[in-house]
Amino acid sequence: MFRWGILSTGTIARNFAETCAKMDDVAVQAVASRDAATARAFADEFGIPTAHGSYEALAADPEVDIVYIATPHSRHFEDMKRMIDAGKHILCEKSFTTDARQAEEILAYARERGVFVMEAFWTKLIPLYRQIEQIVRSGEIGELRAVTAQYGYTTGRMARKFDAQLAGGTLLDIGVYAIGFACMFMGYAPERVVASMVMNDQGTDATDAVTLHKDGVCAQLITTIGANIPTFGALYGTKGHIDIPDFKNPQRAVVCVDGQAPREIVSPFEINGFEYEIREAQACAAAGRGESAVMTHENTVAVMRIMDEVRRQCGPVFPFEA
Repeated sequence: MFRWGILSTGTIARNFAETCAKMDDVAVQAVASRDAATARAFADEFGIPTAHGSYEALAADPEVDIVYIATPHSRHFEDMKRMIDAGKHILCEKSFTTDARQAEEILAYARERGVFVMEAFWTKLIPLYRQIEQIVRSGEIGELRAVTAQYGYTTGRMARKFDAQLAGGTLLDIGVYAIGFACMFMGYAPERVVASMVMNDQGTDATDAVTLHKDGVCAQLITTIGANIPTFGALYGTKGHIDIPDFKNPQRAVVCVDGQAPREIVSPFEINGFEYEIREAQACAAAGRGESAVMTHENTVAVMRIMDEVRRQCGPVFPFEA
């Protein structure tokens, strides 16, 4: 069984640890924080054998085979490089890096070193999407014409979420969900990207509106931090549509074909949805594959390129990029 390490102890790392604790086929060996006491408290809470007070110590730990990286976007490149240098396989939170250039560089480096790397875009691994993909391929809703997605939330950690030094803002935090969802069904190389942003007083984006065009399909996507927007996605075809509540991690969808009664399709999670990306990363690494056939390196880079273009059109630049 592959032994996991968890890099960082924030909210998403806690979600990951809670999921692993409920999986019989997953073993978490170590956790690392830049504060030894924080790492120890996290390890004690989740029954993790080893607590490291530095990221370097986790990289050097011979008992760790694969690392879940849960640090801020601004650190992903350097943290992944450190783990690759140590021969560790990687599951890295989204957004994968701050731009496509970083993503291409780190993935090329991983291939050179023979290390598995996957972006933790859990949405694509959710089982319900295999059913939805089959319905779209079958032509049941006709030819795809439009995709929509919306998602917004409020938080008491607004300053942290918008911190430009951490590559904060809506786009890299949750815009990636909407863009990734649209690409799953209309392809990863849009012919045209049209974007607008509402900026906040920290110089990052609070609300994003993105339109993608490809082969006669148009996607309209809106995401925001600071307002609660019901999480909803939909696929519209010439013969009907599919409504997907909670599109980022759905367990149900409604298929509406013209002239027929709507029907619901349901695919409950085993735990909370994180388990599927965890198993995919572990299985690929164990099999000696450098990337997942479901969430590919090309997928990751393509979405980063779209987000680069959104930022190019709208202007935000992080301090470390200037």
